Amino acid sequence: MSDKNSFEQRCIHTIRFLAVDMIEKAKSGHPGICMGMAPAAYVLWTQFLRHSPANPSWANRDRFVLSAGHGSALLYALLHLTGYSLPLDELKRFRQWGSMTPGHPEHGHTPGVEATTGPLGQGLGMAVGMAMAEAHLAARFNTPAHTLIDHFTYVIASDGDLMEGVGAEASALAGHLGLGKLIVLFDSNCISLAGSTSLCFTEDVGTRYKACGWHVQRPVDGKDLPSLKKAIAKAKKEKGRPSLIVVKSVIGDGSPKKQGTFEAHGSPLGPEETRAAKKNLGWPVEPDFLIEEDVRKYFRLAVRRGKNREAKWEKTFKTCAEEFPERIKELQQMLDGGLPGDWEKSLEFFHPVEKGLATRRASETVMQVLAEKIPGLIGGSADLNPSTTTWLKTFGDFQHPGTRPADTQGAVGAAWDFSGRNIHYGVREHAMGALSNGMALHGGLIPYASTFLIFSDYMRPAIRLAALMKLHVIFIYTHDSIGVGEDGPTHQPVEQILSLRAIPGLTVLRPADANETLAAWRIAVGQSGPAVLVLSRQNLPVLDTGRYPIDEGVPMGAYTLAETGRGIPDILLAASGSEVHLALGAMEILSGRGVKTRVVSMPSWEIFAARSRDYRNSVFPPEAKARLAIEAGTSLGWRQWIGDQGGVIGVDRFGASAPGPVVMEKYGFTVEKVVERALEVLKR
Repeated sequence: MSDKNSFEQRCIHTIRFLAVDMIEKAKSGHPGICMGMAPAAYVLWTQFLRHSPANPSWANRDRFVLSAGHGSALLYALLHLTGYSLPLDELKRFRQWGSMTPGHPEHGHTPGVEATTGPLGQGLGMAVGMAMAEAHLAARFNTPAHTLIDHFTYVIASDGDLMEGVGAEASALAGHLGLGKLIVLFDSNCISLAGSTSLCFTEDVGTRYKACGWHVQRPVDGKDLPSLKKAIAKAKKEKGRPSLIVVKSVIGDGSPKKQGTFEAHGSPLGPEETRAAKKNLGWPVEPDFLIEEDVRKYFRLAVRRGKNREAKWEKTFKTCAEEFPERIKELQQMLDGGLPGDWEKSLEFFHPVEKGLATRRASETVMQVLAEKIPGLIGGSADLNPSTTTWLKTFGDFQHPGTRPADTQGAVGAAWDFSGRNIHYGVREHAMGALSNGMALHGGLIPYASTFLIFSDYMRPAIRLAALMKLHVIFIYTHDSIGVGEDGPTHQPVEQILSLRAIPGLTVLRPADANETLAAWRIAVGQSGPAVLVLSRQNLPVLDTGRYPIDEGVPMGAYTLAETGRGIPDILLAASGSEVHLALGAMEILSGRGVKTRVVSMPSWEIFAARSRDYRNSVFPPEAKARLAIEAGTSLGWRQWIGDQGGVIGVDRFGASAPGPVVMEKYGFTVEKVVERALEVLKR
């Protein structure tokens, strides 16, 4: 029997042409990677990947991330063949309305898809986060006698993934950490959408990764099955470094006219070229979506193998639970995504203090309490712990064991290994967001990530993906306004809060004081999706919970904080964050002038917008025509709350370098200016 018709080759052609037929039927897609990487995918999925198609959420499964998400048809072919709940009819509905096979893989939409990928580099970053989560949970819960957490994270990455900055940042940190259970198969076909990568990507990738601390194998012939098997097996034995396997593939392999060219990247082969490719590789031209019975049976062995592996693991888990009931109870709760029943009980509201308290400092205090109660809380900042105050003081540093430098004596906590819960991301905001998403996707952890609000711009792609996947990630952004002061316009956010509010499914919380900060943390921890906490650098007065309805109000998104007089107010002042205190100060002056005033604190537009119309109208009575919004950010967006006749004190230009109080005054953020504008609005 010729090699072209060998059983393994028929299996590979089945993967290859299922993908091609999907793309042809949809008249849309990326056949090149599907054809070129079919042999590597076949080897990985049939001989190395430990998974359970009958239970895609099995906790100890290997993770597979198709970072090159444009090759989704390749993943869908593998999922169907190995027995996931993805019917062949869904492959035939590739990229169609309501199908289970969207153009790029979507986590939570298609069984077996570990991450929503497509924006290049993000998948690689999320895979690094998954490997970090595996290392962390293994360090905390494995025992000498019982290995509960022990799995690999595999990635197929493209040239584009390695070009993107987020991929480079994530790879550098993975090498520093020595994540030995991360294995990346680099589809080095030297072709991108616009042409040959020689146009722009001529670096020595393998040497770069070696310099970052990776184990590198290159080149590995993407058609040579024994070489692929040997390379993956060797990578698995490398415990102290992540592995990069440079797979020299041919994009569109088998297409007589398009293989090796950019024409095979992002468009269907076309009917004639599809027939020519099938003939060229000895594959029947008809029928489409062909799966021969012996091939199907071979791939479906994954179901039985997965069940057996899972059953063996469950037995180990049960045995360990009998010996260490409290430890395993904690792990089970973490893996289930649950919270301890008493996690909120230790949170106590702050008492007013004379000098006030920055909300970043209040957040720091809250985090220490939460970390004691919530074992899955883990995270860090982009080299900004002293500024964002987001360290967990007694829980150690997440680092590769045995690598602690001499100059780090006295660093956070005692641990310096994978059990530590403080992650040092370095100045890598792009990667920090993606890695946090990966940890959340892995399960068992509630990751947080922190930097200055202005640098949320670097993280926006990851934040967007967190919202798209409904991940429980908490983004903590400090230095929230022009009140940052002397650092000037490069560090003073203007449009960032609105930009975050524009992301569907993201809860943005900008608390007015320490007690609203505590309430905001309750929301961020208690909900299932992503949340953003926007916190101040400067001290703010602490609101007395005995006087103001903070506990009941913050969970509503917006609420009446204070008012003078009864009935419909003459004017309504709405604000968030530090500007709430300006509104309270203005209320006192306006009240002295006989103006009935209501102050509305709006920590979260999204939560408030989801409340009933009756509740919204109770806070913003339609009869109250005079309304003024106050926020040290762009005025855009506030009209939905104050109407066309209302006024806005905002920032619609960049900031300036001067002490924070001076900048705020020059930009009109004073009690006197609020009173002046309020009276102007009343005159209308």
